Amino acid sequence: MKKIKYLTIFLIIFSLFQNSVTAAFWSKDNKTKLGNEIIKEEYPDSKDVEPKIEDSSSGTLVIKGGVEEVMDISLEDCLRCALGNNPRIQAALQDVFASDARIKQAWSAYFPQLSWQTGYTKIKQLQLSDALGQNLVFNYYVLGQISASQLLYDFGVTQNLVTIRKLDNLGYKITLTGTVNDVVCEVKKAYYNLQYSLESRKVAEEMVSRYEAFYNQAKAFYLAGTSPKVDVTIAEVNLSNSKLLLIQAENAVEIAMAKLNNAMGLPYTNRYRISDNLRYNPCDISLNQAIDIARESRPEFQLAEVKVEEARQNVKLVKKSYFPTLTVEGQYQIGGRSWTSNYGYNFGGYLNFPTVNGMLIRNEIKEAKALHTREQAMASNTKNNIYYEIQQSFYGMLERKNSIPVAFLGLKQAKENYELSYGRYKVGVGNPVELKEAQVQYQNSMLNYYNTLYQFNTARAELEKFIGRNITDGEVQLDLDNDKKKKKKKSKKVS
Repeated sequence: MKKIKYLTIFLIIFSLFQNSVTAAFWSKDNKTKLGNEIIKEEYPDSKDVEPKIEDSSSGTLVIKGGVEEVMDISLEDCLRCALGNNPRIQAALQDVFASDARIKQAWSAYFPQLSWQTGYTKIKQLQLSDALGQNLVFNYYVLGQISASQLLYDFGVTQNLVTIRKLDNLGYKITLTGTVNDVVCEVKKAYYNLQYSLESRKVAEEMVSRYEAFYNQAKAFYLAGTSPKVDVTIAEVNLSNSKLLLIQAENAVEIAMAKLNNAMGLPYTNRYRISDNLRYNPCDISLNQAIDIARESRPEFQLAEVKVEEARQNVKLVKKSYFPTLTVEGQYQIGGRSWTSNYGYNFGGYLNFPTVNGMLIRNEIKEAKALHTREQAMASNTKNNIYYEIQQSFYGMLERKNSIPVAFLGLKQAKENYELSYGRYKVGVGNPVELKEAQVQYQNSMLNYYNTLYQFNTARAELEKFIGRNITDGEVQLDLDNDKKKKKKKSKKVS
């Protein structure tokens, strides 16, 4: 009995000694804490390792390209920057200017053509020299020769060519609208992606704080002797993994911001903050309304009709290859044996018939007709694809819209489950595996909810692209020019 008593006293003293050593090991002053904080000596901040250059004036080191001020930016600001800086829009705009110049080039056929010439010619005619038996050399001087010609009528060839150029110009304008439509959609999707990345980073930061609480609680239980060391080890691993996910989330934010900058056409812009959070924007438009709007506003829908009309005008132009042109010409010249010895002039009107190759022109007409039929088929295919794109984006948006309340309910339930699990673990009833599963479910539910919002806003942006017009507060944005005209008419009636 005395041996058992002495052994019990020895075990109690040894346990107290072990607890005091463990407490000293886990003290705040000890820098060997694992998984709870990052030691800056081993993992410095990114600002401390940025490339630096030496300022020759002051002899100090400054960060190259450092930004001191950070501005707030909204979706409207991003769209405004994209419309003014995206190179695709600038290129499409220059195509419009070039096509407008081609219209004037076609009209230039009706403008007079002027030419001026001067020169000297020395002629030795072989026939006269041989007939007369001596060499005859003539000097011919031209002080000035002015020629002018004017097209009077070409039986509609120039009008058809101008009409084709105008249709071509209209096509480039519609293409510019389509380019703006595409850029706006890209900016919106990139903006929503950045919002989602920011929300994901917030989730990662929250998970780090929660895993730290889990780690601190496990450590306290271990120090009290109520939990084994494996619980602390599990908490350390979970905390380290959460910090790794936070690093990945921060990197995703940087990539999303770079993608937005590229969509705006400002890849080297300063740092900025997003002024609003990812949220649900109502959209109550119906499928029939979307299709009706696309018929009026979708650039590709209008461009298909323009190409059909352009092909029809080209058929008319090729059929006029047989027609002549009516022109008047005049010429006045000074010269002769000396620079001013004589003068002469001529003028007249001419009906010029082209050189006709019947087989060539007939097959050119066949080609033009076949291309016209082809454009009609392509227009029908374009319209069918537009209808399909609208239906696909509409039902995709409807699916994500209906998924939002379900995802929110799942988030609410996962949060309650986590709070219950953490409460059970805090009072010593739960286990770390159960708490870890609850934390993972809560994290996935938050990410799933934000991803559902992101997918809905992206689907809405795609639907706006496919119908060719923005949707504001569940309604289609009205044309301001038509509104002003209606207001003017109403004011006239009232007066």
